[in-house]
Amino acid sequence: MYAVCCFPLALDSDTNSNLLSEKVDQMMEWSSRRSVVRMNGDKFRRFVKAPPRNYSVIVMFTALQPQRQCSVCRQANEEYQVLANSWRYSSAFSNKLFFTVVDYDEGADVFQQLNMNSAPTFMHFPAKGKPKRADTFDLQRIGFASEQLAKWIADRTDVQIRVFRPPNYSGTIALALLVSLVGGLLYLRRNNLEFIYNKTGWAMAALCVVFAMTSGQMWNHIRGPPYAHKNPQNGQVSYIHGSSQAQFVAESHIILLLNAAITMGMVLLNEAATSKGDVGKRRIICLVGLGLVVFFFSFLLSIFRSKYHGYPYR
Repeated sequence: MYAVCCFPLALDSDTNSNLLSEKVDQMMEWSSRRSVVRMNGDKFRRFVKAPPRNYSVIVMFTALQPQRQCSVCRQANEEYQVLANSWRYSSAFSNKLFFTVVDYDEGADVFQQLNMNSAPTFMHFPAKGKPKRADTFDLQRIGFASEQLAKWIADRTDVQIRVFRPPNYSGTIALALLVSLVGGLLYLRRNNLEFIYNKTGWAMAALCVVFAMTSGQMWNHIRGPPYAHKNPQNGQVSYIHGSSQAQFVAESHIILLLNAAITMGMVLLNEAATSKGDVGKRRIICLVGLGLVVFFFSFLLSIFRSKYHGYPYR
């Protein structure tokens, strides 16, 4: 009797083992061709959702088709490819972790199944159990740089991925061109270098650096946020992030222009107060400067209020 009861269990165990082996072999074969495995609804349900499975899967849900006009998706996809290639060609590569992608136009049913209404989105599907809240990457707060994704994967899977980026010589070329331009200018003006001591020129250069830093350009460089966010359902584009913990690249450009306009207003007010020209002209300069400060500072405060909810001042 015991032999009869145990026999079907042994068969089920062998069946699951064979099925798991087939799934792992298939995923390894796909990964050998492409670092990121493209999946439709059927493949997603079979290789990611359905048991048995002893491997973790990172899935990027995206919308890369041109008609979707999702520039953020393309930027995130580039970083995702860098990360997947770093894992695929590393000495630590194994069948414990796979990178996949589900495009909306190839797997709209998957988006509906997961109640997903935005892209791109990164999710981790663990080898055992269901995904938890932490298995969804916080792209809006952290950005989608490969290094940030690798850190998140290490927290969720204990798999350490060292990111290797392809060489990019654009920065070196730009620096060489800048040095050549400055050197050529100095050579042409070698008999008259008084412009080096021009206070206005140095002040403008200093203001440009200040505007760049106060608008969050360094944060953009470190975190790699998207330029803007487009809702794939209604097509609405957001240029201002709704949280105080993150920002878009477009948002930093807007803040830079607002700070520049406010500064221009302050310069005009100072000019009106210190110059000794015609009183009527000084009055006009004063009103223009005051208008710039009031209007653009109010605009700046409105953005601040939209990000820091509950801010009491207008």
